[in-house]
Amino acid sequence: MSVLTRDEAQTRARFLDVQRYRIELDLATGGEDTFASRTAIHFTARTAGDTFVELKPAILRSVTLDGQPLDPETLTGNRLALTHLTAGPHELHVDAVMNYSHTGEGLHRFTDPADGETYAYTQLFMEDVQRVFAAFDQPDLKAAFDLTVKAPDGWKVLANGITEQQDDGRWKAATTPLISTYLVALAAGPWHSVTTEHAGLPFGLHCRRSLAPHLDADADELFEVTRQCYDRYHEKFDEPYPFDSYDQAFVPEFNAGAMENPGLVTFRDEFVYRSAVTDTERQTRAMVIAHEMAHMWFGDLVTLQWWDDIWLNESFAEYMGYQTLTEATRFTETWVDFGIARKAWGYDADQRPTTHPVAPAPDAVPDTASAMLNFDGISYAKGASALRQLVAWLGEKDFLAGINTHFNRHKFANATLADFIDSLASTTDRDVHAWAQRWLGTTGVDTLTPTVTEADGNWHLTVTQHGERPHRLTVGAYDRDINDGRHLVLRERFDIDVPQATDAPRAFDAPQGEAATARPGRRPALLVLNDQDLTYAKVRLDDTSADTALRSLAGVPDALTRAVLWNTLRDMVRDGELPPAAYLETARAHLAEEADLAVVQGVLTFAATQITNRYLAAADRPAALALLTDLTRALLRRTEDGSNPGLRLTAVRHFIDAAAQPDTIRGWLEEGSVPGGPELDPELRWRILTRLAVLGATDDKEIAAALAADPSATGEEGAARCRAALPTPAAKEAAWTAMFQSDTLSNYLFTATAQGFWQPEQADILQPYVTRYYQDAVPLAARRGPAIAEAVGRNAFPAPVVDADAVHLGETCLDRSDLLPALRRKLADQVDDLRRALTVRS
Repeated sequence: MSVLTRDEAQTRARFLDVQRYRIELDLATGGEDTFASRTAIHFTARTAGDTFVELKPAILRSVTLDGQPLDPETLTGNRLALTHLTAGPHELHVDAVMNYSHTGEGLHRFTDPADGETYAYTQLFMEDVQRVFAAFDQPDLKAAFDLTVKAPDGWKVLANGITEQQDDGRWKAATTPLISTYLVALAAGPWHSVTTEHAGLPFGLHCRRSLAPHLDADADELFEVTRQCYDRYHEKFDEPYPFDSYDQAFVPEFNAGAMENPGLVTFRDEFVYRSAVTDTERQTRAMVIAHEMAHMWFGDLVTLQWWDDIWLNESFAEYMGYQTLTEATRFTETWVDFGIARKAWGYDADQRPTTHPVAPAPDAVPDTASAMLNFDGISYAKGASALRQLVAWLGEKDFLAGINTHFNRHKFANATLADFIDSLASTTDRDVHAWAQRWLGTTGVDTLTPTVTEADGNWHLTVTQHGERPHRLTVGAYDRDINDGRHLVLRERFDIDVPQATDAPRAFDAPQGEAATARPGRRPALLVLNDQDLTYAKVRLDDTSADTALRSLAGVPDALTRAVLWNTLRDMVRDGELPPAAYLETARAHLAEEADLAVVQGVLTFAATQITNRYLAAADRPAALALLTDLTRALLRRTEDGSNPGLRLTAVRHFIDAAAQPDTIRGWLEEGSVPGGPELDPELRWRILTRLAVLGATDDKEIAAALAADPSATGEEGAARCRAALPTPAAKEAAWTAMFQSDTLSNYLFTATAQGFWQPEQADILQPYVTRYYQDAVPLAARRGPAIAEAVGRNAFPAPVVDADAVHLGETCLDRSDLLPALRRKLADQVDDLRRALTVRS
């Protein structure tokens, strides 16, 4: 199959004007493997010449151009040549049989094991529209779409526009405004739906029937967040919501968190909670709702011209989602979660060899395969951080004025980074173009280091910058509480620009500048750079502040400041400046008193998944697990009164994951509850059983009984995870065969099996599979495509095996020329993480 290059897309965009697609899909008569797809494309050639249309059919039955048949045998890969076109209007008809997907790409088909009902939905991002219908598949050839679907009796069809069932049983969707091919959406099946109306528009929530009671339980909350975000966006944006309805479909085995299809946002249906969740998890779901709704304007109304500007979609939606949720809903502390969890994703990605600018140079994204690699922490978290810094520097009023100018200039069309910056520049006297070059066109994480001295009744701060970007940040100065030395009180916050304005030249490879200020009085006990987390940089602590933080972190009064400090300690561990054991001891000392749940979850996750599983040598792992067990016991004692169920649930989860002996969690499983609560729901039961499997304290018979008790999709995934986690040669070989040889696992069952397979406690039995991984991963990715390739690199990678031999195997594999790009990128990141883990251990 040929990937589309940027040059080809530009040539075709100059050559063609595409007006309309008429698509007819038959999901009723093709069976379980295939469906019929008929497409009529109305387009105009601006001059005489040749071009091509993309399609990935199982069978290409017929093609006609302007009423004249074309030979289906001329389809080469995914391209059908259209030659000798005359200038003027044309009409192309394509009749094909297409394959359903089981990897979350194209038209994904899923049969729910809970009740046998079948569902199908599209995910057409980047180049997967070609799996569903013929298209000139690039974002800047927008068109109107008419969709008709023949579906089985009892099914409901959802699409970008309002759908109606016709007299012949077919479903017809309202014609869309001009949208890009990758944004066309369809979700068909016996959906359970909850509907309402807001601002004159129909709003809908949809899920599998087996999840109906769980959706009903949360429908009021979901609609409330949706309405609040919708209303807030209409206060921010001059352009009204541009589509005729707003449906949110929670679909099975979805590869992303969600997808911003106009009028029909699709979400992974794990967001329909079957089991207890924390309020931070509800906040995350609400943020995803806000994120996807922001895309209705930035991404759907105004769409990137080529995939080098994907950050324009994702960074904007990421920033606007967090900000709008903070302003419009009960989730007023969302930036804490961003700082402790999401932002770390960006920092990590930006320090790997695969880093790239937020806005890559055009030649860095020459085709669609390379574009897929940029959906990472840089395009989301770093880009959102850059926009947050831009708002701090520019002011929100001018920022929103520039955004509205952008919408007005480019609505229902396409735009580039240059267009976006020009729109911002039109509303301010500041040099936005220079800011964009320094922030969006560079890579890496700046480091800001303070030096504090005292003289003449004043304390003096000098901030030294290693990096290239200008920063506007807030500095927080804290003193010890005279009544309680464990707690700190804010003395003052002040803003500072780093570097300060100067005409002196700066060397590229030297510290890039300084900022200095003097403040009255004695130096503070704790000085925090980037106190409100408004910029994107690693910050360090002076010696006095470091000692205060390690001793009194729980006593810092503001959760966002504590998140900045925990991130600083995290960065210091990763950079080899703080021993991993010291981080764990700090967590034990302070986390039991932490009031913000997002901070607790973020610190425990880093402590468990990175420090305990990777950064500590195998001999030190038992002590680390014991420390985490002690810490989670302290959290359980703190929550015995039922005052903080979210914190208690978090403690229970991490206690299970850290259990080195089976007795306590086995007792919980047999009793059906944790003493003092909570009762075990399906998520906790599978979590305990997975840990028992790792410890060799369960067997196939018990796993089968658990699946019989929970015959759901998540039950099947839980059983697959448990079976792969069993520490027996037979279990490991069966899991390996299922993942790398059978080619029958869906994307979710593959991931669940991979998650169970690699366990730090099972190093001896897993050692032979490290070599086998590199032998089998490459051909598997080639056979099954990008979605499975990404899962192979992310979930099936032998991450717990941290040694020089593992690094060497990974580096050797990366020298191969036949790696699928999606796999190459994941392997490059994983191997670099192994190198870092080795460095931290040393």
